[in-house]
Amino acid sequence: MRDSQRSAVYDAETLVRGMFDRADERNLRTVEVMGSAITLPVERKFGSVESVQAYCDQVLRMNWVAETWPRACVSVSVRPRAGNTAAHYSNEVIAVPIDRGGRWAMRELVVLHELAHHLGKDDEPGHGAAFVDRYLTLVGEIIGPEAAFVLRAMYLAGGVKTG
Repeated sequence: MRDSQRSAVYDAETLVRGMFDRADERNLRTVEVMGSAITLPVERKFGSVESVQAYCDQVLRMNWVAETWPRACVSVSVRPRAGNTAAHYSNEVIAVPIDRGGRWAMRELVVLHELAHHLGKDDEPGHGAAFVDRYLTLVGEIIGPEAAFVLRAMYLAGGVKTG
């Protein structure tokens, strides 16, 4: 199945991660997005593959996650990935780059993106509307509604379709 939104989804998410990075660097969490002043919540960062694994296990065990997506009962494994270009999900495995240049991926926004893939159905486009809705829900419920608002705004600005 064609993944027609992939680049638009990645572009929007790169902008959001940049906002969170600048908020951390400047210790200034308030941003203006589409005319609204938003205070960005703190995003968790991970120091090891083991901590990413523990986080994934905890998310999949949350009652509301299990009630919302049947695949939450299927565990996911986390492993290191060579290189620094991207995290990746395939066949119940999340691969995260851990070398020095790949540390950007050891963060909550990236891990939730990969979990949104895990929770989806096998026959849907990788970054289609159903994926986007799952990811927005995870971000909104776990990181916070402000983070989901910013993400939704960047998706909207980039022409990403939601369900």
